[in-house]
Formats: sequence, C-alpha cells, structure tokens
Amino acid sequence: MLKHLYIKNYALIEELDMDFQEGFSVITGETGAGKSILLGAIGLLLGQRADSKSIQTGASRCVIEAEFYLEGFGLETFFSENDFDFEGHTCTLRRELTSAGKSRAFINDTPATVAQLKELGSHIIDIHSQHQNLLLANENFQMEILDILGNNEERIKQYSTIYQDYKTLEHALEKLKERINSDKENEDYLRFQLKQLSEFNPVAGEDETLQEEAETLSHAEDIKSALFQATERMSGEQYGIVSSLRQVLQTLQSATRHYPAAEEWHARVEEAYIDLKDLSQELEEKAESIAFDPQRLEAINNRLDELYTLEKKHHTDSAEGLLRIKEQLAQQIGEMDCSEEDIAEKEKELAQVKKNLVEKAGELTQSRSEAATLLQEKMHSMLAPLGMPNAHLDVQVAPLETPSAKGMDQVVFFFSANKNGTPRPIADVASGGEVARVMLSLKTLISKAKQLPTIIFDEIDTGVSGNIADCMAQMMKEMASNHKMQVISITHLPQIAAMGATHYRVYKEDTSDQTLSHIKQLDKEERIKEIANMLSGAQVSQAAIENAKQLLNL
Repeated sequence: MLKHLYIKNYALIEELDMDFQEGFSVITGETGAGKSILLGAIGLLLGQRADSKSIQTGASRCVIEAEFYLEGFGLETFFSENDFDFEGHTCTLRRELTSAGKSRAFINDTPATVAQLKELGSHIIDIHSQHQNLLLANENFQMEILDILGNNEERIKQYSTIYQDYKTLEHALEKLKERINSDKENEDYLRFQLKQLSEFNPVAGEDETLQEEAETLSHAEDIKSALFQATERMSGEQYGIVSSLRQVLQTLQSATRHYPAAEEWHARVEEAYIDLKDLSQELEEKAESIAFDPQRLEAINNRLDELYTLEKKHHTDSAEGLLRIKEQLAQQIGEMDCSEEDIAEKEKELAQVKKNLVEKAGELTQSRSEAATLLQEKMHSMLAPLGMPNAHLDVQVAPLETPSAKGMDQVVFFFSANKNGTPRPIADVASGGEVARVMLSLKTLISKAKQLPTIIFDEIDTGVSGNIADCMAQMMKEMASNHKMQVISITHLPQIAAMGATHYRVYKEDTSDQTLSHIKQLDKEERIKEIANMLSGAQVSQAAIENAKQLLNL
C-alpha cells in the first residue's frame, strides 16, 4: 500500500508531501491540472525512463520518494536475493534526477538499479492508464492474463529454461549441417590438400635447419680452407699455438722445482692447452667432413622451394604452421567421415530436449485452458452489473505446431456485447466504453490473483456514465474492501468521485513567475463543493450542491 509520497522539483510540482489512505480513494481535478504529472512521478519510482527535462525550470535536481506498507505480501525473497534491508513492514523507494541527466535509485536507502525498481514495482503497484486499454487487442497481454490467473510464473520459468536449451541445440545443429555441407562441397579439394601436406610431411623447425645446411654447402670450399688454416695456426709444429703452449708447460714445470708459486700458473696454462688442443682436433675433423655435394644442395633447395610454396599457399610462414593446417584438415575430414553420426547424435539430443519442452508446454496449455474457462465464467458475472448482461467473452487457447518462447499456445479473446451476437476478436467489436468495463473486470481479477497491494486507475471510466459509472465505482470499492487492496481512481465522473473513502484534488496555481501543481486531501465541505463543481461546471448551483450531498449520502 502506498502510504506516503514526496516530490521535489518535478515538472510543475515544486514540492509535494502527502499521505495516502487505505481502501478506495479518488483523485479529481480539471484537465491539465497535473494528474498525469503525479502518475509520471510515481512511474519513475517504478523504473520508467528518466528525462532531465522533467526537472522543474531553475532547479538542479528533482527527488521522488514513496513509502509502501508491504507486510503480508510475500516479498521477502526479493529483498534477500537482492541484498536489500527489509523489516517486513515498510519499504522506501527513491529516485533522484539531476539536470546533467544523471539518475540514481534507492530501495530502503540502498543503491538500486532501474531493473530492480521495475521488478519490485511489478509486485507492489499497478498503474492502469488509458493507453493500456489498447493492450486488450494484444495476444501477448491476453496470454499474460491467463498465466496470472493460472499462477504460471514457476511453470513459465521452467519452460523458458528448457526453451533456451532447445534453441541453442537447434542453432548448433543447423550450424553443424551447414558446415558439413560446405565441407562436402569442397571435400575433394580438402582431401587433395591433406594428401599433399601428408606426402610432403613437414618437420617442425626444418626451415632454419635446411637454410643453414644450404648455406654451408654453397660455401663448402671457403669454409674448408678457413678451417684448415685455423688448424695449422693452432697445432702446427713450428708456430702452432698448441705447440707453443706445450713448450710453456715444460718451462713452468721446471720452474716449480725451485719456485712453488709457479704451480698455479702451470695448472692454468695446462687447462688452456687441453682446451685449445681439443678445439684444434674438432676444427680438423670439421674441415675433413665438409665437402661440396651438389646433389645434396639441389635436394635441399628443392625441399625449401616446395616448403615456401606450401607456406604461401596456406598463408603461413613456418613448417609448424603447415603442421597445424595439416591437423585441421585431418580433423575436418574426420568430422566429415563421421558427419552422419554427429548429426544423428545432435538430433537425438535435440529430440529429447524437445520432448521435455513439449511436456512443459502441455502443463502450460492445461493451466491456460483451465484459466480460460474460469475467466469466461467470471467475466460474464462481472460484466452483467456493468450494463452488459448479454456480454460474452470466449477465450480460445489454440495449439501451435512448433514451440515458441511462451509455449505452444495461441491465445485469442473473442467478444460479443449483444445477445446472440457472434463473438469476434475483441479489438474488432468492443467500443471504448465496453473496453473500459472489460479492462476494469480483468484488472479486478488480475489484482486479486497477483495480490497487488495497490492499483491506480487512470480514467478507466472513459466512455461511460450514469448507472454504469455507479457500477464501476462500486466494483472498485468492493475490490478495495474484499481484496484488502488500496485502489486509487483518477476520475472525471462525480458518481465515482463520491464513492471514494478518501478524496484528493489536483489543481494549478499561478505565481508571479510560474505555474505550479498541487494536490490536497479534501474535507467534507471541500468535497461537496468539488463534486458539485463536477456536476454543474464553474457556476455551482444550489441544486448541484444538493445533488453532491445525495451522492455522498450526507
């Protein structure tokens, strides 16, 4: 239940601070006085899009805050899952909007997202505006009514989860078939590529290895000559480094007999002698092993040419890249060879998921069919007192061949307002006044099923008058008392205004530099005057006053 509303610097409202009462309340006021502004402010609290143009001219920000009484409406799960404080009695929603376009939202003084506002708002208040009457022609709205009456929230969640799995598998199967078909169109070429790479048999790192060997063979004589020269300089008998070191060793060996310090030098020279002797032998062996081999060089160059050609063809720059491509081709062809098995496996998996999906869809269909029967019965009894004794609502739940996001049903409302009339789609036959009465009846059923704390009707009485208005007012009053709801009706009809337990008036006031909207709760005398004004216009007659008193049972 909406207990308190505070608005600061929103549109034409400079500041509003007011309490709301339980039961059936009415809001009246001249056209353009600001009733829509009031609803717009509440809409922001329920997660509607914020616009900085809504801020009052000259103000830097606007604030809208409302307190709701929520005890007994089972919203504990929402607060715990979203980590909001909740004592189980009251909840405060606040929305702040700056002139820079920044928006902030809070639930019980904890920062909240717009999505969280919307989710909570859908459980605590429903605003029925005139444009919502157009929803009556929308099949999704018609199905939503059945789902609410059938208490299908959990069934829809279960169905939606399986449906997402179904669509994912269906998409994967389509992609698999497309890829396999595409591969099969190029199967000969893919097999040729794999055969070519398999016959070539690239070896990781062979690019560098073959290039180095080709370089050595191309300059074999020069390399051989240089190595022999180096060997001669190192181990030649007359001037070789190794021979000289051998003589140095002999000299230091003789010195150690009389000079022990020479032993360290002897050891160091001996180490160098051994290393250089080994190096000399290695160079000599290398020089002897190197020989120009034109056949081997030709083979290497041919291998490199083929390697470079394949790398260019497959858009890679290494033998490793060719190996990866070879593996990919082998995998593709392997999948093609197993394509029928893969498709069969996917189809089997999809069939099982579809079986589960159809089963859950059947539960929804049964629930919706039962709700449709109940709705037809309830609507007949509710529309009769509203001046439509012969009205007939026929709710058809037709099967769909393939699963959709909402099940396997098509829901259509057929309506006839006249005796023996042929029911036709409700959007084609219902007048504005009939739609208003049908929507009021539907909202009454929905609000009871959803256990909404508060519902606001914005001029749902459009297109009706006289006794019908009395009946609509009585229905809203009973909705408030029988369902323990807070019902607020914004109305232009005195019959409905007089039925409210609490009466608020919205009005405009001009100051020296601006026009402001205000709202106030009317006392008994003010209420008589307001309803008399609604009956007779600006010039309130004594007859209108007496009539107003009669409507108010005073």
